[in-house]
Amino acid sequence: MKIFAIGQNYIEHNKELNSLHPAEPVVFMKPDTALLKNNKPFYIPNFTKELHYETELIIKFNRLGKNIDTVFAPRYYAEIGLGVDFTARDLQRKLKAEGKPWELSKAFDNSAVIGNFLPVEELGDIQNIRFHLDLNGKTVQDGNSSDMIFPINELVMYVSRFFTIKIGDILFTGTPAGVGSVAIGDRLEGYIFDTKMFDFYIK
Repeated sequence: MKIFAIGQNYIEHNKELNSLHPAEPVVFMKPDTALLKNNKPFYIPNFTKELHYETELIIKFNRLGKNIDTVFAPRYYAEIGLGVDFTARDLQRKLKAEGKPWELSKAFDNSAVIGNFLPVEELGDIQNIRFHLDLNGKTVQDGNSSDMIFPINELVMYVSRFFTIKIGDILFTGTPAGVGSVAIGDRLEGYIFDTKMFDFYIK
């Protein structure tokens, strides 16, 4: 299975990182070893001193597809979930400054936290899904899919131009503003509307 991820898909998040608003979706990938499921704890790796959470809506694909038209994109997924794209921010800055690819800061083991999924039909308008992250009981990210620069179905179309979508593949759709660092002992709880989607600790 493949894990696709989208960067810079919320205007306010781009502002907080001093990033430009992209003309096309920014796509990167993570290997399957990046997956962290079932609310297992996340252990901070020793190569970063600035590990950031990025809470994101995620799509689970349920059909094989290639060159999918936007209007047909909803046929290729039936569930939307919530996850965390962990980023070694200090390492990412270093790699960017050197003009190097920054997969090392994004695609490392356990960097793609996957929570629960909800049926699309229970969510209503997929471009009006509110989600948030609580860090130690305090809301630190509060996003809505209506604020995406590139909507979900457009992302499906774009990614499928370059890659064949397979059953079980995952798409992280970008994070809103409010990213920040985690430390040992922190508790992260993620919600879609009022439904808790994940609950795990940093170790």
